Amino acid sequence: MSAKDIFHEAVKQALQKEQWIITDDPLKFKFGNVNFQVDLGAERLLAADRGDEKIAVEIKSFLNPSAITDFYAALGQFLSYRLALETTQPERVLYLAVPVDAYQNFFQLEFTQTALQKYQVLLVVYDPVNEVIVQWIK
Repeated sequence: MSAKDIFHEAVKQALQKEQWIITDDPLKFKFGNVNFQVDLGAERLLAADRGDEKIAVEIKSFLNPSAITDFYAALGQFLSYRLALETTQPERVLYLAVPVDAYQNFFQLEFTQTALQKYQVLLVVYDPVNEVIVQWIK
């Protein structure tokens, strides 16, 4: 079992404040012979006629000295999870959760923005201190 990110509980609380129901902590699934484990699975009722919305959230802290190294690892993990989810749970949308400080600094760089667009990475920007979602970026 992998270790939980340092901001795991903060993101979980932030999602619950936005009326998300945490259904899996972690979200475990299998694709072929490979086991996967995304940090959180959640859902919420949209409207009576639209059903519910399901997401998976991979939480990252970006606290290491090298943000680019953290980004390499997060992007590879995100792309692998998304590929597996598209086959096994196509109703779920995968998000990468990043702290607001990392988003305001590293995620504004031209390289990072280009990579996010190229690989269509969806972000949840969170404030770990106040345990709130600052922004959803599709």
